[in-house]
Amino acid sequence: MAVKSGGNKTYFLLLILLIGLYSCSFVKKNTPVKKPVARAFDVYIYQSDIEGIVPKSTKPADSVKIMNEYLTRWMQQQVIVHQALNNLDPKQIDFTRQIEDYKNSLIIYEYDKELIKEKLDTNINEQELEDYYNQNKKDFQLKNDIVKIIYVKVPNKTTGQDKLKGWINSTNIKDREKLATFCYQSASNYFLDDNVWLMFDDVLKEIPIETYNEDIFLQNNNNRIVQISDTNSTYYLGIKGYMIKNSISPLSFEKDNIKKILLNKRKMDLVEKMKLNSFEQAQVHNDVELYK
Repeated sequence: MAVKSGGNKTYFLLLILLIGLYSCSFVKKNTPVKKPVARAFDVYIYQSDIEGIVPKSTKPADSVKIMNEYLTRWMQQQVIVHQALNNLDPKQIDFTRQIEDYKNSLIIYEYDKELIKEKLDTNINEQELEDYYNQNKKDFQLKNDIVKIIYVKVPNKTTGQDKLKGWINSTNIKDREKLATFCYQSASNYFLDDNVWLMFDDVLKEIPIETYNEDIFLQNNNNRIVQISDTNSTYYLGIKGYMIKNSISPLSFEKDNIKKILLNKRKMDLVEKMKLNSFEQAQVHNDVELYK
């Protein structure tokens, strides 16, 4: 009986071993082996890790160059990391806390973005703009000269130019309509909205005005309507209003900036309110506790 039992046991063990060997052989033959594309010490980088590094439209020769440069940088980085790990105290390379803090910051940042997208009221009325402007005028000091203008550029041989100055200088609706019609038909460039403030530097890029001092030029009453010609064109500039740098900027010029300021303040207030409400709710439900 003892011999028979031992034989059965031996047979059982051999059977298990054969099944194991067959299983290993099956895995080796049927499981795809990841092929590394580079190694640094015992760290490997695989083809799947570098997908998307090279744009699909890249030429083959350039693709090889880009990939080689990328893998070289990767190996160089791994070498430095290896040296650092071998030379630094374990406490110096324990970033568990920093990683957790960074992860939490990213989560909160994404949550804040979704909250702002869903809850932020982006409508700002004129009264809000005016109130903020009046309360913070000292913050709106002009850094450049600004102007309100009417500007017309016409080829030199254009007929009917003799009426342009009169139309530009007029506030009559019919004269403005005639000016608009003329510009649409004959002008090579023009700007007719004299309710809009523009940077005077930008205007000078369009019109070849030579002046050594922009402030003096604007303050000279003889320059209310300027006519200048070059080889191909004649430029007509009607200055309807101006403000010199370092003076208080007008509300109409600052509206976009004020909207950005007010929206940013709303965002901060919304997020802060959410944080306070969430913490208060957690306290009410005993989800947070400070131990003494």
